[in-house]
Amino acid sequence: MTLETSFERVDLPLEFPFRIARSTTAVAANVIVRIEDDAGRVGIGGAAPSAHFGETAATVEAVLPELLAVVEDVDDPHQLERIEGQMRETVGRNPAARCAVSIALHDLAAKRLEVPLYRYWGLDPTERLESSYTIGIDDPETMREKAETAVERDYGTLKVKLGTDRDLEIVETIRDVAPGVRLFVDANEAWSPREAVRKIERLECHGVAFVEQPVPAADREGLRFVYERSSLPIAADESCVTLADVPQVADRCDIANLKLMKCGGLREAKRMIHAARAHGLEVMCGCMTESNASIAAACHLSPLLDYVDLDGSLLLADDPFEGVPMPGGRIDLEGIERPGTGAGPVLEE
Repeated sequence: MTLETSFERVDLPLEFPFRIARSTTAVAANVIVRIEDDAGRVGIGGAAPSAHFGETAATVEAVLPELLAVVEDVDDPHQLERIEGQMRETVGRNPAARCAVSIALHDLAAKRLEVPLYRYWGLDPTERLESSYTIGIDDPETMREKAETAVERDYGTLKVKLGTDRDLEIVETIRDVAPGVRLFVDANEAWSPREAVRKIERLECHGVAFVEQPVPAADREGLRFVYERSSLPIAADESCVTLADVPQVADRCDIANLKLMKCGGLREAKRMIHAARAHGLEVMCGCMTESNASIAAACHLSPLLDYVDLDGSLLLADDPFEGVPMPGGRIDLEGIERPGTGAGPVLEE
């Protein structure tokens, strides 16, 4: 067998500028990896790097030749553990870059067996989790309009970004136009511990399901302070980056939020899920602003999860890739019409 590898950067405009407590994004820089076998089957993966975690599209492009050299040297897409281990030894950081290769390998391995990825893993696709659709920070009227649009598009779960001096007004506004949706809120590290406790007390009456990352990731004692005093479940995102973080946050949150781009690959993501379960945590899979080249793979983890926040491709103005069907945010693994992750180029009609 001879594997051929390649990659390219794609800049993907968002439908609307997306603001969280620490940054605003109008264009998402993704890097697409392709791994082709000698029968012409192509595995597709995507990197969606985050500067907050020390990666950019440029750093991904810089290390991919070394990572893909590992793939070509092993020359067997089914040797997933071996390749991912060697990639970690070759490039210790850069998890988004390693993740793109991991996804492409899993896609190709499942395609070679002509099965969807969830079946390759032996997972049950029948329970359809519903992804949240995220409303970024903006003025209250614009957030109201975005929430109205989301409801019109049949999204039944919304995640609202907070971290402003008008957080409660924002939640009240969203609830006014979307009284029946399931509601998550995410402060992206913006609150102090005492501020978080005060705000959570006032959020409870608005039917919020959980509060994500209320305090800075480095303040683990602050996270414990909030967790011990919160009337709502607490999800750890920026505080839970890799497998080693799971036991560190297990006694100070209710939900571990993993992301493929943080942990470095699909095998590591599954290890994080099992570790979180062993510590009695619920598990969520989130995302960056990503193409279906990577979102599709994350969807196959949904049978192992309690919550999904996989709307990265839904926020794009135009995604060059199709993925797993997600009508109204509901992940339909049984609706995949191709083997592998389900990711593939959008075909012009």
